[in-house]
Amino acid sequence: MTATDQLTRAGGLLPVEPVLRRLSVITLFNAFGNGLFFPLGVLYFTRIVGLDATSVGLGMTVAGLAGVVAGVPAGRAADRWGARQVCGLLWAGCGLATAAYALVTSYAGFLIAVICVTALFMASRGVMGAVYADVLPAAGRVEARGYLRMIVNVAMAVGGACGAVALQLDTRAAYVVVILLNALTFAAPALMLRTLPSAAPTEERPAVSQAAAEDRWRAVRDLPYLAVTVLNALLVVQYTLAEVGLPLWIVERTEAPRWTAALLMIVNCVLVALLQVRVARRASQVPSAVRAMGWAGLLLAAACAVYALSAGLSPVWAVVALTVGAVIQVFAEVLSAAGGWTLGYELADARAHGVYQGVFGSGMSAGMMAGPALITVTAIRHGTAGWALLAVLFAVAGLAVRPAARWARRDTWRGEPN
Repeated sequence: MTATDQLTRAGGLLPVEPVLRRLSVITLFNAFGNGLFFPLGVLYFTRIVGLDATSVGLGMTVAGLAGVVAGVPAGRAADRWGARQVCGLLWAGCGLATAAYALVTSYAGFLIAVICVTALFMASRGVMGAVYADVLPAAGRVEARGYLRMIVNVAMAVGGACGAVALQLDTRAAYVVVILLNALTFAAPALMLRTLPSAAPTEERPAVSQAAAEDRWRAVRDLPYLAVTVLNALLVVQYTLAEVGLPLWIVERTEAPRWTAALLMIVNCVLVALLQVRVARRASQVPSAVRAMGWAGLLLAAACAVYALSAGLSPVWAVVALTVGAVIQVFAEVLSAAGGWTLGYELADARAHGVYQGVFGSGMSAGMMAGPALITVTAIRHGTAGWALLAVLFAVAGLAVRPAARWARRDTWRGEPN
């Protein structure tokens, strides 16, 4: 019986173990709001505010750059003042900045709001990684994160279904209601984060030594770890493919109805919820994580090929093709998520998880930063040729993880390769 089985064996959506249960409730609130907003975020700014799609994509890229810059200092702050406290402040800021979306009437206003939201949210990714390292036992950490990701996708599926109503209404009032609800779902989790217990140092979670305290910036000079971080960042582009690329592709280049964007979000969320824990169990060691990342890259390439086929098809067949592509992408997503979690923790210095997870989170932010512009100038603008370029990028990144991880494992403090 696995560690997560023991924590969740009582049944139901929420586990019986107190810390994981509290993390699950926090995750549930926040993910519901994200599920509400993600399928319609880009369409709100293009259809309701009236901004150009390419300009929105470039603006989101600039915002992602702010997230990259914010990630490492946020991780350093987490090591110094506590990951739970820092993450709570970041999420509270996210709520306020998200609410400001409802006030946007110009491109300048859009840039200010999206930069604030993205910088705070992306910085919180790495800090949450440090939270998990602090409160979850190392032996079951990756599997527990798989369970939490299942919670994320269940909540996002419900949120996506509610968001589909706003998509179909397609009015400013409907979009604003969703924006404000999403803002509220940052507030309660921000308060709850502060109530999580701090774990005592153990052999699995060592106390920060004086040497580590004096060199908390070591992660930004750890070239093997940075190489793995960059490759993971390239695979992370898949998330903006789902959030930004597919809604624009559906509206601008296919005959599929607008609600297909919400349908694909729901398909993604349901399948990830069913698969993520099982996959995490099989990718909790470095060798299996490396294999998972390689397969993820190849599956993303296949998904890109299927998405390209949806252009020019009848509405029904376009929906079918898009759904098939989304299912393939789900398998890539759960593999890359589990593999990334394992490599991000196992190749890091456990004495300074804040800054290491900040670096890894900044890599994810870089992928999010590059994603909107990359997708709009490839697939959205150039169609099949653009999808082919994305397919090659994903495949190469996934396969390159193996030599990068082997390089990292040569460092004796990380341990020898298995």
